[in-house]
Amino acid sequence: MKNYISHDEWCIVENGFHPENNEITESLMSLGNGRMGQRGNFEERYTGKTLLGNYVAGVYFPDKTRVGWWKNGYPNYFAKVLNACNWVGIDVQIGDEMLDLGKCQIDEFRRVLNMKEGVLERTVKVTLSGGRQLSIHTKRFCSMADDESGAISYSLVPLNFSAECIITPFLDGNIRNRDSNYDESFWNEIAKESGDHAGYLTLETKENPYGVEQFRVTTGMKFEIKINGEPTQLESQTFTSEKYVSGSIKCTLKESDNLTIYKYAVNLSSANYAADELLPSAKTYIDRISEKGFDQMYAEHVQVWADKWAKNDIVIEGNVAAQQGIRFNIFHLGQTYTGEDERLNIGPKGFTGEKYGGGTYWDTEAYCIPFYLATAEHKVARNLLVYRHKHLQKAIENAEKLGFSDGAALYPMVTMNGEECHNEWEITFEEIHRNGAIAYAIYDYTRYTGDQSYLSEYGLEVLIGISRFWKQRITWSTDRNKYVMLGVTGPNEYENNVNNNWYTNYIAFWTLRYTLENVSRLWAEDTQALNEVIHKTGLKLNKELGEWKHIVESMYFPYDENRKVFLQQQGFLDKELLTVDDISDHRPINQKWSWDRILRSCFIKQADVLQGLYFFEDEFDSETVRRNFAFYEPMTVHESSLSPCVHAILAAGIGLKEKAYEMYVRTARLDLDDYNNDTQDGLHITSMAGTWMSIVKGFAGQRVKDGVLVLNPYVPEQWNAYSFRIGFRGSWLKISVKKREVIIENTSETALKLLVKGREIAVGSLETVVV
Repeated sequence: MKNYISHDEWCIVENGFHPENNEITESLMSLGNGRMGQRGNFEERYTGKTLLGNYVAGVYFPDKTRVGWWKNGYPNYFAKVLNACNWVGIDVQIGDEMLDLGKCQIDEFRRVLNMKEGVLERTVKVTLSGGRQLSIHTKRFCSMADDESGAISYSLVPLNFSAECIITPFLDGNIRNRDSNYDESFWNEIAKESGDHAGYLTLETKENPYGVEQFRVTTGMKFEIKINGEPTQLESQTFTSEKYVSGSIKCTLKESDNLTIYKYAVNLSSANYAADELLPSAKTYIDRISEKGFDQMYAEHVQVWADKWAKNDIVIEGNVAAQQGIRFNIFHLGQTYTGEDERLNIGPKGFTGEKYGGGTYWDTEAYCIPFYLATAEHKVARNLLVYRHKHLQKAIENAEKLGFSDGAALYPMVTMNGEECHNEWEITFEEIHRNGAIAYAIYDYTRYTGDQSYLSEYGLEVLIGISRFWKQRITWSTDRNKYVMLGVTGPNEYENNVNNNWYTNYIAFWTLRYTLENVSRLWAEDTQALNEVIHKTGLKLNKELGEWKHIVESMYFPYDENRKVFLQQQGFLDKELLTVDDISDHRPINQKWSWDRILRSCFIKQADVLQGLYFFEDEFDSETVRRNFAFYEPMTVHESSLSPCVHAILAAGIGLKEKAYEMYVRTARLDLDDYNNDTQDGLHITSMAGTWMSIVKGFAGQRVKDGVLVLNPYVPEQWNAYSFRIGFRGSWLKISVKKREVIIENTSETALKLLVKGREIAVGSLETVVV
């Protein structure tokens, strides 16, 4: 664990420069606005340890999958979110010395991510050659109001000298993904243009043999320089080279002069503009924002964040580290996905790094949707589900590649456009439980919102495709006289190719049952809508529904009668059953053990059986949950970021408050404290929603039952009190949980009835009730 980040309620603070941790800090201090994002890199040159990272939403490249063997259905490519043009760069030359924090003496350093306002600030004092002291102050944001743009304020003050300075803002497309094969670049230059105080660079992704569209991105910049608050009339000297545009200003700075450069930038993608409109649109866009000026852009950006925090903030009293952790997670969720574009989704690293390729995983459905359901308008979560409906035909094609037919749909483990692009066979072919998570998300959405129209409009088609897959993937065992599921990988990826993973069997069974229930409901309530779905899908009512019903009635679930626990898979008890305490010197095992040893061990990467008990808690009593938790949690190494939050929620529900809090701290500060020694690769964005759930679903016990909002809250011993905000069916509530009371404030016009500790509470329009 790293402990160099100062605790602060609203800020992520690095006091003093820690070059050995710089890539970690760059991840922590990443900025985004749903359309573009940028790691917390320095504007000026830095020859030390760094991972330059600029990303444009929806832009990727299908990099060829490299394996020594090939099987039918194996994906042709591994999709990669692309490191795009570096728009933040500003070279600073003082006399004949280029400013480089990797080479000069750093006397003072403070880097701050202000999460309340969504701005990254840096204050630095350095000593250059000859004892010349220079003060630097920077301020940067990716605008939430103008969401294809960013702005920088960069100030220099020579403290004890005067000198000629050259300030060079630039756009640089000579960048590469860190994991590119043979250090390959994925961009070709299409056009560049430079002018006085401005520059534009248009890049296009290279051609590919897979039929994946090529993307163009036009990055534009405009800048102005003020000295002591007054605009200069100095003309910029332009320079261009391959994939590079810059403009330089030469001036003389006297001792104590304050030079400030304001740099405005835009990233426009062919995903949103016609290719021939990119450059003129970029010019229009950047003229508009530069005319506003830095201060107005900043004020509008801060107002958007104020509106967001009014809906999603969580306040913790009595523990600054916990407060910082939850706000850090909420902040990055808020700037990664805004729900404005149903073509976009949430990559596991968001705009903070390149690991995992940046594609969509089942993480979105299993972890992120509850957060957006409760903290944003319903269209945000709905768009995440529409995203999967748009990819239904691709899911059917993915299944066909593996030998399935008749409309069976297998959603990809990883995708950008609906095609599978994950390049590990035991995941691509076997980790099929992801299909069930998408079905569960439809249930989660309709349960929370009451929006049954989604099912007839989109959801039932998806459920039918997934159910057809389960029917064909399941095998009838004459020996057991049951349906079984062979050769799968469950959520615990430390077991591959097992038979009858309990979670996979259960979520398949549940999906079939849920689909049957919705067909029956539509039959009774809206026959016309059902007939439209039947027409679209070719559903054979008697035949297919009869087959699904038989599976539901005859599914096999491995169970240990002695321990009275569900078995993670039918051979689990053949393993040597150790606990994590037995291997304390061997952790993390994914960095210290061979893969062979991991696969033969009992150790669990993340919640597996417990994932099912979390999803379907209404179907199991508390004693069942308690027995399974006691059996599996001691074997869980939590080497997936998705693991601690599920354990926190379950532990809270069965009264294991200390364990719940331990798991909360682990998920809340996973990246801040670098628990898994991998924050430098980027943040764990999708698991951040689990941090929010740990408080709201864990400590506050928030559920929806029979259309009613339910709360069963308690205050962890480590806190004095906490409050959170959620929206539910038109009402917006602030829930304040104290040691002896709960205060419910309805900040909306819509009245609501809810259950608090089993008591029905009515909260009127704009009313506050104390329980």
